[in-house]
Amino acid sequence: MAVASSSLAGNRGDGRLAAVFVAPALLGFVVFLLWPTLRGVYLSFTRFNLLTSAEWVGLDNYVRMVHDPIFWDSLRVTVVYVVINIGVQTVSALAVAVLLQRLTQSSVLRGIVLTPYLMSNVVAGIVWLWILDTQLDIGNEIVAGLGFDRVPFLADETWAIPAIALINVWRHVGYTALLLLAGLQAIPKDMYEAAKVDGSSEWRMFRRITMPLLRPVLAVVLIMTVIGSFQVFDTVAVTTAGGPANATNVLQYYIYGAAFGRFQFGYASAMSVALLVVLSAITFVQYRLTRAGRTDLG
Repeated sequence: MAVASSSLAGNRGDGRLAAVFVAPALLGFVVFLLWPTLRGVYLSFTRFNLLTSAEWVGLDNYVRMVHDPIFWDSLRVTVVYVVINIGVQTVSALAVAVLLQRLTQSSVLRGIVLTPYLMSNVVAGIVWLWILDTQLDIGNEIVAGLGFDRVPFLADETWAIPAIALINVWRHVGYTALLLLAGLQAIPKDMYEAAKVDGSSEWRMFRRITMPLLRPVLAVVLIMTVIGSFQVFDTVAVTTAGGPANATNVLQYYIYGAAFGRFQFGYASAMSVALLVVLSAITFVQYRLTRAGRTDLG
């Protein structure tokens, strides 16, 4: 009986210690995530401009959003950006990860690959603005030197979104590659050795061994990058400010303009809630289709 009482007291002590360690993270979650989310959902049903008290308007903001052509155009622009960003970033990161695994074990080289990710989005945007700006023309000097026609990367409606997508690919590809590299290193090497004995080519091993066993890690990476891509804001704000002619007016930038440019916080909150619902649905579908919670490793 004494042993049981001592064990119970020890468990209670461990529980209190665990609560002490969890409390700061839980407090941060409630203050900076849960409460703002709930507050935003409430404001989405109101008319609020910071100068007066919030006025309950029910579903008016959502009805306005459904009939707002700029909202739908911003969503379309965002989807185009996401498709370009995810497609190029995933393929490039996978190629870099495979090369790092096969050709080198140098931690210095891996650090160099990660270097762009250590730069903030704002700094990266400003650097690339200098490179791609039509007046400074650093990038076009290189393009012209290669024998191609000059391209107004950030000043042309056709090129603006691809240019912004490639800026963010440049910044994030190293981080994504290292995540995939961790997944590649978890694949048992004896599988490749057995495949080589059977006469399999590198491409066949990549299709039959690497990709199936990398699927859970790749699925998680895709979910993370899709969520991050839909929230693009910084790069647009410092390079094109939504232009030219709203060609880069992504949804986050439109929400920012509605809230802090026109002080329509209720409408901005409604669009934010809609974005939250869209991202939740996309994440759920991705998780189920990619079977991210299951692995083919026995």
